[in-house]
Amino acid sequence: MTMRLADIAAHAGVSEATVSRVLNGKPGVAAATRQAVLSALDVLGYERPARLRQQRAGLIGLIVPELINPIFPAFAQVIENALALAGYTAVLCTQSPGGITEDDYTELLLERGVSGIIFVNGLHADSRSDRARYVRLTDRGLPIVLVNGYRPDIEAPYISNDDTASLEMAVAHLASLGHRRIGLAMGQGRFVPSIRKTEGFRRGMAEHLGITDIDELVANTVFTVEGGQAAAQRLLDRGCTAICCGSDILAIGVIRGARQRHLRVPEDVSVVGFDDSLMTPYLDPPLTTVRQPVREMGLAAVSTLLEEIGGTRAPSTELLYRPELVVRRSTAPAAPPLSIAAEG
Repeated sequence: MTMRLADIAAHAGVSEATVSRVLNGKPGVAAATRQAVLSALDVLGYERPARLRQQRAGLIGLIVPELINPIFPAFAQVIENALALAGYTAVLCTQSPGGITEDDYTELLLERGVSGIIFVNGLHADSRSDRARYVRLTDRGLPIVLVNGYRPDIEAPYISNDDTASLEMAVAHLASLGHRRIGLAMGQGRFVPSIRKTEGFRRGMAEHLGITDIDELVANTVFTVEGGQAAAQRLLDRGCTAICCGSDILAIGVIRGARQRHLRVPEDVSVVGFDDSLMTPYLDPPLTTVRQPVREMGLAAVSTLLEEIGGTRAPSTELLYRPELVVRRSTAPAAPPLSIAAEG
């Protein structure tokens, strides 16, 4: 393919003269500008000049499940910025139903010669998925970091939110408001974050309310607004006055489901989300939620990966990050039970 300087310059947002200086290895070009030109070469499908091929090590794969849930763009932004400051370029890969799979993206990234891959809530978080896909990567010496969804059968460094503590916090908050019938709207039970959050809910209910049998208080669904809406119907049918949710997206669905029944949030039903994504302060009402420390986790994932790339072997353990309860206006004291006047 004939290389066109104008195309590269337009994609990188620089002049053709700057592109020429980079391609010819001339000094006087900022590191970030040089990296932008090299990334433009890769994206446009041009072969790097021989003297620059070694710099292909500046590419890092970043695979996230989707961009619809605001928590994943938040992770991507932190990770991309941290990599750029270190002189690396993130190749962002996002999935969608029926689209390119995680395994397909991994193969594409390997073909591009990436120096490592960060997986955010990937297939590793599915307790039923085949670990072999990650073993193949580590066996070939490719540095990888897995964010959320720890599994002891995959030997790699993990960066995780403490999901168990997150739901214990949520239950403690609702119990302190006088709620005794608390439900849990959670995603599919096979995912490690769902398993851990459910365990946290179980511990919280036992510690704060003395309830050990939570089966009828847990509604598993899909991580969508519609899933939250369906879970709300089941939990409200079971008399719940407060509902913890496995994500902010689920919480939006729960609020919608409550309003379908002409119930007010929080006067009739209190709702707690999970993530503290950017939209939560602007919901009606602003959402009480458990905040994942996205910035700290993203920076840790990048530093861990770069250490591995630099030859320092990271331990195959899990770094657990402490969440934070953010109280807003979607939770309130439990309404007193309706009294029935005695017949005269």
